[in-house]
Amino acid sequence: MKIAYLLLFLTLSGTNVFAQDYKSNVLFYNVENLFDTLHTEGKNDQEFLPDGNREWNSARYQEKLDHINQVINDLDNPVIIGLCEIENKAVVEDIIKSDDLSGTHTVVHHESLDKRGIDNAIIYDSTKLTLLEDGIVRFDMPEGSSPSRDIVWAKFEHGNEQLVVMVNHWPSRRGGQMISEPKRLVAANAAGEFIDSLQNDNKHIQIIFMGDLNDYPTDRAPKMISQRLTPLITENSGEYGGTNCYRGEWNILDHIMVSKSATKKKGSISVDKKSGVINEFEYLLVEYKGNIIPFRTYGGGKYLAGYSDHLPVSVEITLK
Repeated sequence: MKIAYLLLFLTLSGTNVFAQDYKSNVLFYNVENLFDTLHTEGKNDQEFLPDGNREWNSARYQEKLDHINQVINDLDNPVIIGLCEIENKAVVEDIIKSDDLSGTHTVVHHESLDKRGIDNAIIYDSTKLTLLEDGIVRFDMPEGSSPSRDIVWAKFEHGNEQLVVMVNHWPSRRGGQMISEPKRLVAANAAGEFIDSLQNDNKHIQIIFMGDLNDYPTDRAPKMISQRLTPLITENSGEYGGTNCYRGEWNILDHIMVSKSATKKKGSISVDKKSGVINEFEYLLVEYKGNIIPFRTYGGGKYLAGYSDHLPVSVEITLK
């Protein structure tokens, strides 16, 4: 009888003695050119218009959205999703209109100076995380170079802890490593300084850094971050040892790194440091000239109706 009264009291008082930890995923995905079908003044988006050379139209756009939502759904609708190669906030809002995300997930987006109009964005579950603030890290490219994508960041609170998420899409490898690497070093320096400022201000702050860095783990620019944070995506994270396949060779371009404070098991937020996965769902892959490669949206100018030229990466997170 006393136990029954105790359970009734706890129920009425709002205390749940059976409360369990909430386990979810943190996902990063380069979705490969998620453009809408409208021209944006001042942006070079003409190839992704109905009358452009890719013949991009509403049906293809909707198929692309469905593909992205399929990946998100198969990862159980992650509590945090970082995206790159999205044109604007509207296309990300179209992603979260799906039945699985509507009403729970919210978008953080800032318009960058990228000439094609592609940006980074964060989707988060607002029923689990409280957004405290968000912004960008903008960096100047070397003289004569086009502006790059900003680093988008958001600071969240859960329980008694704070978490900063950073989404990156560093300058491409166009022109080769020798020509292009200095641009990524600029991005890495800006990201590193931001990380340092966060940790100097609050040594307990948790940080999840993610993005398509257009560099491999052994390259100089990513190593500037891995000296500060712990990489969770390695060649052992997937069967093929990479997130992108270039000329038949797989390697890691898409990274997730976290602060040591984020992997401690005590506290209200914890990332499993052994949980890094390169997600290789069968529908994301295709055979081409004897090699298994990502099933992308376009091959050259030909519409393939695939997903992306990058594989999504994820880690597990626990909210207490």
